Amino acid sequence: MERLAFKMYLNEGQKEEYRKRHNALWPELHKLLKDAGVSEYSIFLDEETSLLFAFQKVSGEGGSQDLGQTEIVKKWWAFMADIMKTNPDNSPVSIPLEEVFYME
Repeated sequence: MERLAFKMYLNEGQKEEYRKRHNALWPELHKLLKDAGVSEYSIFLDEETSLLFAFQKVSGEGGSQDLGQTEIVKKWWAFMADIMKTNPDNSPVSIPLEEVFYME
């Protein structure tokens, strides 16, 4: 099991909308993530910087960031693009983070 972490950027003032959309995560997207081996997926917000910190465990070939070729992920990115910092293809600006400490 691999642990992955990355950061993304929420547009200022969009915390409640971000929370609302994720609390109503589409069932087909949830299934895709689970089928890809993603588990224990958490996203935290630093309200001072609007920085989102994401963590997930992955038992498959890659994490959620590797599913961008699927239509449902592209649709989700378009749905989220108005409240996040995104790339030209609507994918969230996402920066992988290096693990420098782990305690089990």
